[in-house]
Amino acid sequence: MGCAPSIHVSQSGVIYCRDSEESNSPRQTTSVSQGPAAPLHGLFVQTDAADAIPPSRASGPLGAIRVRRARAELGSGSSAGSAAPAATTCRGRRRHCCSSGEAETQTSYTSVKVLLIFAKEDSQSDGFWWACDRAGYRCNIARTPESALECFLDKHHEIIVIDHRQTRSFDAESVCRSIRATNPSEHTVILAVVSQASDDHEEASVLPLLHAGFNRRFMENSSIIACYNELIQIEHGEVRSQFKLRACNSVFTALDHCHEAIEITSDDHVIQYVNPAFERMMGYHKGELLGKELADLPKSDKNRADLLDTINTCIKKGKEWQGVYYARRKSGDSIQQHVKITPVIGQGGKIRHFVSLKKLCCTTDNNKQIHKIHRDSGDNSQTEPHSFRYKNRRKESIDVKSISSRGSDAPSLQNRRYPSMARIHSMTIEAPITKVINIINAAQENSPVTVAEALDRVLEILRTTELYSPQLGTKDEDPHTSDLVGGLMTDGLRRLSGNEYVFTKNVHQSHSHLAMPITINDVPPSIAQLLDNEESWDFNIFELEAVTHKRPLVYLGLKVFSRFGVCEFLNCSETTLRAWLQVIEANYHSSNAYHNSTHAADVLHATAFFLGKERVKGSLDQLDEVAALIAATVHDVDHPGRTNSFLCNAGSELAVLYNDTAVLESHHTALAFQLTVKDTKCNIFKNIDRNHYRTLRQAIIDMVLATEMTKHFEHVNKFVNSINKPMAAETEGIDCECNSTGKNFPENQILIKRMMIKCADVANPCRPLDLCIEWAGRISEEYFAQTDEEKRQGLPVVMPVFDRNTCSIPKSQISFIDYFITDMFDAWDAFAHLPALMQHLADNYKHWKTLDDLKCKSLRLPSDS
Repeated sequence: MGCAPSIHVSQSGVIYCRDSEESNSPRQTTSVSQGPAAPLHGLFVQTDAADAIPPSRASGPLGAIRVRRARAELGSGSSAGSAAPAATTCRGRRRHCCSSGEAETQTSYTSVKVLLIFAKEDSQSDGFWWACDRAGYRCNIARTPESALECFLDKHHEIIVIDHRQTRSFDAESVCRSIRATNPSEHTVILAVVSQASDDHEEASVLPLLHAGFNRRFMENSSIIACYNELIQIEHGEVRSQFKLRACNSVFTALDHCHEAIEITSDDHVIQYVNPAFERMMGYHKGELLGKELADLPKSDKNRADLLDTINTCIKKGKEWQGVYYARRKSGDSIQQHVKITPVIGQGGKIRHFVSLKKLCCTTDNNKQIHKIHRDSGDNSQTEPHSFRYKNRRKESIDVKSISSRGSDAPSLQNRRYPSMARIHSMTIEAPITKVINIINAAQENSPVTVAEALDRVLEILRTTELYSPQLGTKDEDPHTSDLVGGLMTDGLRRLSGNEYVFTKNVHQSHSHLAMPITINDVPPSIAQLLDNEESWDFNIFELEAVTHKRPLVYLGLKVFSRFGVCEFLNCSETTLRAWLQVIEANYHSSNAYHNSTHAADVLHATAFFLGKERVKGSLDQLDEVAALIAATVHDVDHPGRTNSFLCNAGSELAVLYNDTAVLESHHTALAFQLTVKDTKCNIFKNIDRNHYRTLRQAIIDMVLATEMTKHFEHVNKFVNSINKPMAAETEGIDCECNSTGKNFPENQILIKRMMIKCADVANPCRPLDLCIEWAGRISEEYFAQTDEEKRQGLPVVMPVFDRNTCSIPKSQISFIDYFITDMFDAWDAFAHLPALMQHLADNYKHWKTLDDLKCKSLRLPSDS
């Protein structure tokens, strides 16, 4: 049931009605608010109660009595007593409205609201009243200028009819001006009812009415059909036009807030509109552009000579054109845009306007242009943010200019047809890369030869699986980098020797002989004193290793897990946590030079440090924190001190089990959960809800698998494009076609957790110099041992430079930092803000470079002499 309107008494004593928004007709049941009755001298609103009384009898004191009586009848609660009169009134009214001989029904264009301003009831006001009823309009009648303005401001009528026939009650032109002075009146049609001109007087000019704010003049005529026709003409004319204008205002509001640059020109290319995004992109103010011809604006010399002719030929035929175009900003810089130009066809099929939608091409090459656009818009900063300071140390995989310059072969390719076998046809479930390749294939057909050749090369790259891994140069150029990549980012050469490498260690040790560690509150003073500094990045993990007799993981784990409330979150006791840490640490190989429990404790310490950074903390919830701490603790459990490539080449049991794919990382997670759940004494998950356990388990697995190096560049690039770039664009107010900037979106939280554990896993170059040197020696010793065993077993040597007799540790560290560390920590620093780490990284890099230069200089000295 719809809500009935109610008649209210304003503070001035004016009675007005807020009728139901669901009704298109003034005939509706009225519920009357309690209070003293007042004569309807201000505003009379048609209601069912008043319907029983003709309008001409509702004015004056007697009219008020009649209305109050009708109200009482409606409010008596007798449905039987009130329904019949109302029905009779409605039927009688319909007969009255149709007495003119026309029985057609009128459907309103919309719910039109009409305000009648008449000081007195007469046949003319009745005529408009019944005409509104017949047209299905909602109608109000005001008796005074004050009540008229109050009602209009409340309801925003589309049509106002003002009695201009006599000036004794009120000045109609003054009433019109007062209404026009309000903002809502912009879209209102105001009609003046004027007296019939006598035969001896010349008809008055309409100009005074127009100057006062009236739109139309209606010569006095009380015929209902005449009033009806007038209102219908207004609705189908001015009112509908005003509805369209209001819609246009909404459209322009949307354009003003659109992130894409919009430019609208006339058919002869005169600029008629640009939105704020266009002003920001091009550096102009709209006042400098409106009314200018496009030909008068500076052009970029980077476009091919015939491009403008091609565009004009296309759009003049009424066809849409889109493609890449270089535009020149006010500052003189050329920027690359993706442009879509759409002709707007008007009446008669003639082109009236052109609408251009322009997006800045957010490629790597345009990062500097993006920042210059921002600086030209008012930022005086001279320092680019960290998220755009990635060093281009590796070779480009493609040089488009070199492809475009192959002029000698061009003529033979003019009529080139691309074989259908090169296309990837649509599938029922189409992958994103398939869509990209299909789009490129379609674009090739209508592209110039040089562009088609470049797109061919693009397709070759896209059809490979290593989309995120940069292409290396020859081994002669940088053998240390090549060996590191070969050893860390591949699964080996898949060539087995006669004697396959098999694990001999029993990974399911019995731990009953190990004593339960003491509580965190009762640790020896020497350990407690070290742990007091565990929140500092300069915390010395090697001192903890020594004082705990190579059991740093249990003690540091107890302290860190307590600080983050892990036991409370998991609803487990400290005894269970201690037992779990003991079991996990016992399954790290103390014989490994690098991948032992000290490394696990170091990664746990780095992870906890990162979790304390403000932006990281604000992006993750407690489940993410607990998952990260557990993942750091178990991420290398039972590591054999050999790389995945070694295990695959040796045909180890683990490589066979995990199909040569992420062998170690899969083993670490699987074993960690096996060790945890097999004994209730160390099962830290035993008291949590199954759904929480599944979510936590998945997060732990995902983070540990992220430490596998074959997808290193995929993780880093996704983090940069999904987190860094949108964050920088949002901070600096730059429009960029990048992904969503919401750090708390689940998919972005996953990227943050992956990046965090990856950085924690290889944070050695960002530690203080003495710690960095120790870690470098340990990882080198482990690689030396692998090379020794590969030679001894007759296996392929995956990292030949790590020969203990010839290896240069400074060179290996320089290559590792250049290739893996700098870009990743630049990205992580841009998000987490880690100035101390970045300073350590710079100092350590300088240290290794100095050592390498000294060694090279000493090697050159004999020949120089």
